Amino acid sequence: MSETWTFVCASTELLPGELKSTFDEVTGTPIVVFNLDGELYALEDQCTHDEFDLSSGTFDTAEGSIECVLHGARFDIRDGRALCAPAYSPVAKFPVKREHDGVWTRDDRD
Repeated sequence: MSETWTFVCASTELLPGELKSTFDEVTGTPIVVFNLDGELYALEDQCTHDEFDLSSGTFDTAEGSIECVLHGARFDIRDGRALCAPAYSPVAKFPVKREHDGVWTRDDRD
């Protein structure tokens, strides 16, 4: 588990309806951070169906989901759960915070 928070971007660079991707500095895990109506959420930036970057997909702010561009699997950005086939496993969810005018995240898995 990484105890080190990774800087994603300045708070002003992640507006509602936008997403930013980064890598956890300790674990090298790709992470995507979403701003959904002012609330921040972070998921592993990898589809559980075919290990493709979720950040390349479509962020649906009305549904609060991300759709993988490769095969159409969708995930709830609030908790990472798979919403439709071909994905059945959830995407890992990570903590995210606003601090010192920035957005920060980290891979907190054991």
